[in-house]
Amino acid sequence: MTSPTPLSRWRRLQAETDAVHRALDARIMAGAPFRDAGRYGRFLRMQLGFFRDIDALYGDGALGAVVPDLAERRRLALAEQDVRDLNIALPAAEAPVFAGAIDPPTALGWLYVAEGADLGSPFLLKETAKIGFDDSFGARHMRGHPEGRGKHWHRFTDALDAATLTPEEDARVTAGAFAAFARVTALFEAAGLADET
Repeated sequence: MTSPTPLSRWRRLQAETDAVHRALDARIMAGAPFRDAGRYGRFLRMQLGFFRDIDALYGDGALGAVVPDLAERRRLALAEQDVRDLNIALPAAEAPVFAGAIDPPTALGWLYVAEGADLGSPFLLKETAKIGFDDSFGARHMRGHPEGRGKHWHRFTDALDAATLTPEEDARVTAGAFAAFARVTALFEAAGLADET
């Protein structure tokens, strides 16, 4: 009798965060963020807040050693341009989550959430198209990688799986992913998307 093959790090993260991920997705879609440009603007502010929180990660040397193409995955500038496309004033910046010393394992959990969201963007782009926005205007931050989202995602998960981490550091990766989902939930609520549905 053979033992089951242990899950890779990213598959384990996926399994452990599945319930909270599904709950967040359901809440966001229940908020009808693509019903009209006004509600989409609220969604953009939510996205912008998250990208501001994690922007410092993309320039971190220790993380760049784990994920070699990390810098090119940064999407804050695209989200800022999307906000301008909608003629919305950029919200005042709050102190980002990662404003000081960065703990790489925790940050990897946050990046897992960010990269996973990018993988699901094609569905969202179909919805934005119905209200006149696409990946060249208003939804630039959802633009796919030229090589394809799947390949881009697997380069990230391969790097995540290859990282040498202790069990305690692995636990911080998981905690980071849960913290990222909680932060997006808080940003969703602050954007007012749960109102007037």
